[in-house]
Amino acid sequence: MSTLLTFLRVCLLAFITLSPALSIAADAGSPPTADGDATPKVNASAELPKMQKILDKIKGQVSGETNDGKLGQLNDMALELSGNADTLGQALIPQRAQLVSQLAVLGPAPTAESGVKETPEVTRKRTSLESQKSKLDDQIKQAEAIKNSSLNLSSQIVSLRRDAMKTQLALNSGSIFGARFWAPLFGTDNTDGEKISSFADELSATAALSWEPGWRFGTVGWIIAALLVATFGRRYSEEFFAWISIHKMPEGRLRRSFLATTIALTTLVAVVLAFNFIDLAFTRRAEVSDDVQDFVDKLVQLSVFCGLIAGLGRAFLSTRRPSWRLPAISNEVATALKPFPPLTASLVFVFQTVESFNSSAGTSVGTTIWANGLTALLVGATALSISFRTSRARRKMLQEGLQPEARSTLVGLIQLAITLTGMAILASLVIGYVTLSRFLSYELIWIGIVFGSFWLLSHLIQDGCESLLSTNNTTGKQLQTSLNIDERHLSQAAALLSAIGKTILILFAAVAILNGTLGTSTPIELLQKAVEFWGGKGLESLNIVPAHLVNAILCLVVGIYVLRSVKRWLDKDFLPKTTMDIGMRVSLVTLFSNIGYVLIILLTLSTIGLQWNKLAWIVSALSVGIGFGLQEIVKNFISGLILLTERPVKVGDLVSISGIEGDIRRINVRATEIQLGDKSTVIVPNSQLISQNVRNATMGNAQGVATITLTFPLDIDPVLVRQLLLDVYNENERILETPEPSVSFKDLTPGGIVLSVTGNVASPRQVSGAKSDLLFDILTRLRKEGVMLSTPQTMVIERKNGNMVLKEAPEE
Repeated sequence: MSTLLTFLRVCLLAFITLSPALSIAADAGSPPTADGDATPKVNASAELPKMQKILDKIKGQVSGETNDGKLGQLNDMALELSGNADTLGQALIPQRAQLVSQLAVLGPAPTAESGVKETPEVTRKRTSLESQKSKLDDQIKQAEAIKNSSLNLSSQIVSLRRDAMKTQLALNSGSIFGARFWAPLFGTDNTDGEKISSFADELSATAALSWEPGWRFGTVGWIIAALLVATFGRRYSEEFFAWISIHKMPEGRLRRSFLATTIALTTLVAVVLAFNFIDLAFTRRAEVSDDVQDFVDKLVQLSVFCGLIAGLGRAFLSTRRPSWRLPAISNEVATALKPFPPLTASLVFVFQTVESFNSSAGTSVGTTIWANGLTALLVGATALSISFRTSRARRKMLQEGLQPEARSTLVGLIQLAITLTGMAILASLVIGYVTLSRFLSYELIWIGIVFGSFWLLSHLIQDGCESLLSTNNTTGKQLQTSLNIDERHLSQAAALLSAIGKTILILFAAVAILNGTLGTSTPIELLQKAVEFWGGKGLESLNIVPAHLVNAILCLVVGIYVLRSVKRWLDKDFLPKTTMDIGMRVSLVTLFSNIGYVLIILLTLSTIGLQWNKLAWIVSALSVGIGFGLQEIVKNFISGLILLTERPVKVGDLVSISGIEGDIRRINVRATEIQLGDKSTVIVPNSQLISQNVRNATMGNAQGVATITLTFPLDIDPVLVRQLLLDVYNENERILETPEPSVSFKDLTPGGIVLSVTGNVASPRQVSGAKSDLLFDILTRLRKEGVMLSTPQTMVIERKNGNMVLKEAPEE
């Protein structure tokens, strides 16, 4: 590439040095001699093919080049070639004029009707001059074509560089404190000035067309309509929806979320309609140029994003109705932040308009960099101002003895992210990375729009589902009556519909963040990208670029946050409203969590550019590791999945394994936590619960058995003691009536009569407590009835006449 560029530069340098000679030759050229052998001093026949060849080579290099520096060199070469072609064409014009003068001296060829005959020498001379003139005309046209093609190529190169700057984040274009950044304002090159003046004249001509007689009334009407929609239309629409919210909506949170959503939508619709009316006021005539129409269409599309910024800001802050404010923001903080939504919307509109103007006018890259840098500077300063004014308002409340609102961790992280992004934008401008600062500025605004819309709409969906399906409201009562369903099923349906709606919103938010950017995507385009993205096409076409790395980090953070939110929703909201036991609920949540983390990791890798069908090397590497050191981990992981699916044991079961008995508290990916009676925890690998014998005392809702064995003297009344034991068991509230308690005669020994009394309790966990209560009652009743338990006999060894004799020790 560098060799070809050097060759092209040498060729162009030859043309540059040749240009003065061409001009001198044109000035000193003499008309052809009488014999017609004289030719023009400029050898255009040899130079024009060389120029065309160089132009074709430059085009070929531009088509496959992405480096900004080399594109700049090719642009300079195209401009030099254009100047050389123009010089060559101007050098040929005097020679053509001489030929025209000589042809005028000879006069026109005589016709057959005139009867005039001219000598063959004059005829030959006229034919030679006309041939030379025709050749010069073709050469002048070719030179003009090369000149125009070179200028068009230069414009295309500038457009490519301008578009490439949006993705080449590592391009250092000079600090904002350097003269290079401010050169477009004080530079001596008038090329940009001419382009800007030319496009401004087109805009002025468009405005003049709309003000011609016969069109003025319509122009004034559309402008007045735009002003009315932007002011009174927005205000009275907001008042109308507020009335509906108060008088027609059921009491509850739905009123606030509905009003906040309508405030955002009315602001958005008012701004978009106003810009469309202005578009119709000035560009409704067919004579409007395509460049002007495209420029105005970009402004109309930009109005959507500006309306969203202003509308979301008004909806969140709600300074006119503080009691209806949806987020937990104090009045002092809301008042301090009130100017920033319209200010941010104005900044975005102004500088996006400047960027669109530069693109339509075809200004140089330096002017584009200046506009982008100024945009990033103001956006970064605004971001820092938002964070600083929020902190100052909260400090002022503390100084006045007021308690500011309690901020969640998410709100704190958002403010920290805004502060750090603002500082990164300003730092990038200082060190010269204008493209990076512009990217961060627009990504900050775009992510704010996406997350703000998601938060507002998710609250509206959740509140709407809960309110409309609640039996406290008319709609819920009608549904319950018409469908004859339980209230619990309505609450389950509300939670499920809310989850489906939030899932759809998450899909749109993810696609908007990963594939969209400020001013480049409409809602319809985002919908198409969502279908392609989640259909697999979007994932397979991703490449590793700096912007995708940022998207991957966002995807990972958002995915983890969404997964945890869904887990929390399943655990706290949806599953408790079902008939599942707690063990089944915990198993489902754990299984969902494991699968969710795997999907998030795969999605993050795909966002970076690693396609799913190209991850075979990861599987191969893992297989080697599994073969050596990960066997136990994988075995326990698979065992954990078996435990969660087959559920031989579940959370809450009382199990006994290898002498350990306790309650299962959690089944993790690798091991299971068993809590013992003394509240200590034993970690048991999942593979042991699959491969070893496990006693599950609570499987199938098993009952506990409280059995007490007692030994009585031989002289007791067995019938009396039996009835006494049964009475104690029957009177205990923990002993079940079915099956009935029973007393069995276990054994008759020299030490006494052994009786066993048995009764069932509701759960094995109640056995210990029930036995304790029963023993207290039995001993108390036996003493009251005068029945004694058999005392243990003590045997002593005595030696008589050299022999050992066993003898019962006497009672003391």
